[in-house]
Amino acid sequence: MRKRWLKVAALPISFALIAAACGGDDDSVSDAVDEIEETIDEAVEEVEGAIDEAVGGVEGVVTVTGPERSEEEAGSLQEVLGAFGAANGFEVVYIGDADWEANIDVQVQGGNPPDISIFPQPGKLADFARDGDLVPLPADVAATVDANWSPDWIRYGTVDGEQYGVPVKSDLKSLVWYVPSRFEENGYEVPETFDDFLALMDQMVADGNRPLCVGIESGTATGWVFTDWTEEMVLRLHGPDVYDQWVDNEIPFDDPRIVESMQAVIDVWTPENVFASGGTIAATSFQDNGQPLVDGDCMMHRQASFFSAFLPEGTPFADGSDGAVDVFYFPDIDGSRPVLGAGTLAAAFNDDPATMAVLEYMGTAEYAEARQAAQAALTGGLSGFLSAAIGQDPSVYTPLEQSFLEILETSAIFRFDASDLMPGAVGAGTFWTEGTSAVNGDITVEEAAANIQASWPN
Repeated sequence: MRKRWLKVAALPISFALIAAACGGDDDSVSDAVDEIEETIDEAVEEVEGAIDEAVGGVEGVVTVTGPERSEEEAGSLQEVLGAFGAANGFEVVYIGDADWEANIDVQVQGGNPPDISIFPQPGKLADFARDGDLVPLPADVAATVDANWSPDWIRYGTVDGEQYGVPVKSDLKSLVWYVPSRFEENGYEVPETFDDFLALMDQMVADGNRPLCVGIESGTATGWVFTDWTEEMVLRLHGPDVYDQWVDNEIPFDDPRIVESMQAVIDVWTPENVFASGGTIAATSFQDNGQPLVDGDCMMHRQASFFSAFLPEGTPFADGSDGAVDVFYFPDIDGSRPVLGAGTLAAAFNDDPATMAVLEYMGTAEYAEARQAAQAALTGGLSGFLSAAIGQDPSVYTPLEQSFLEILETSAIFRFDASDLMPGAVGAGTFWTEGTSAVNGDITVEEAAANIQASWPN
C-alpha cells in the first residue's frame, strides 16, 4: 500500500520533467528520462526507508486466526496482540473460528491465508510446512523462541530440521475436575489408581449419581475429546514406547493394543456413567460441562487445564469452600504417572516484517504473562490459559494454576497429544470422525480403527 502511494505521487513530477525535456533531440530526451527514473527510484527508496524507520519496519493489518473463540480466549488474544500492534504502528486482528480446522484448509487452497494462524496440531502445521505454505522462522525470531522455550517444546514446531512454529500455549490434560465438598458429603475419596477410579464410578451409580459429564461436539473438530481419552488409555495400558510407535504409525491403529485402548473409553462412557447436557455425548459441546459439574448433574469431568474457562463465572477454586471446584490427577494403572499434554503453535504464511514482529512477540515470556493476566481478568478467576514459557513471573498464575505448571515441569513421562502429532488427515480428520461414529454406536471400535488406519497417508 505504501509503495503504491509513493510511486503514484511521483508520477506528476516525472511527467513534468519529461515534458520539459521534449524540446531537445531524441537522444537528449532518452538520457533525460533515464536520469529522471533513476532519481525517482532513489527518492522512493529514501522515503520508504524513512517511513520504515519511523514505524519499526512494519505497517498495515496483521490477521491472526485460530480455534480459540470463547469470549475470554478470543478477547484476551485480541487485547494482547492489539496492544502490541498499536505500540508498533500497525493493527492486529484476531479471528477465532469454531471450524478453524476446515476453514484454514480452504483459505490456503484458495490462496487467501491469514498472516498468522495458531495451530493446535503440530501435525497439521507440518503438513502446511512441507507443502511450502508456511514461512520458516528467520534467525532472529528463532533465537528469541529458543531463549524462551525448552527444546522439548521447540521440536513440535520444527519440520524436517527447519523451525516454523512458535509455541504460544501449553495444556495439561491428565486432570479430573470435581467438587471436594460434594465428595465429602457422599463419602467419596479421590482415587489413587485407575481401578479405584472405576470402582468409584460404580459406587456413584449405585448411589444414584452420574459419575461423568462428557461432550465431544466441537464443530468440524467434533470427536477430539474421544481422542484425548484414547491417548490417556494408550499411555496407561501400554506405556510411552507403544504410544510413540503409534504416533509414527509403526504400530497401526488396528493393532489390538490400540483397539483395546479405544474400547476402554467406550466401556467407561456408558449411559449410566455419563451425563450429556445435549442429550447425547456427540451432541454435547465440550464447552458445556462446567455448569452441570457445578450443579451436581455429574460428579467428575476429565478435561485439560483450559476447562476452568468454561466454568460459571464466580466459581470458587480450591479454597476449601462449599461448592469450590478442584482437580485431581487422572489415575494411572502401574504407578508410572504418565502425563498427557498439548498446546498451540503459531506459524506465518508470509515474511512481512509486521507478521514476523507479531510472531516473535508471541514466542516470549512477556506475551505469556500478558495473555494470562488479560484472560484471568476476563474470567474473573482461573484463566484457562497456561504457558510453559521460560522466565515468566509465576505470580500472574493462581496457586492452582502454578500446580499445573509444576506437574508439567516435573512429570517423568510427558507426551504431547498423539492426534495433534499425526498427519492432519488422520489426527484432525478420521480419528475424530470415526471415533465419533464409534461413540454413537454406528460402527464398532474395530471398524473405526481399521477405517482410521486405511486413511493414513502413504
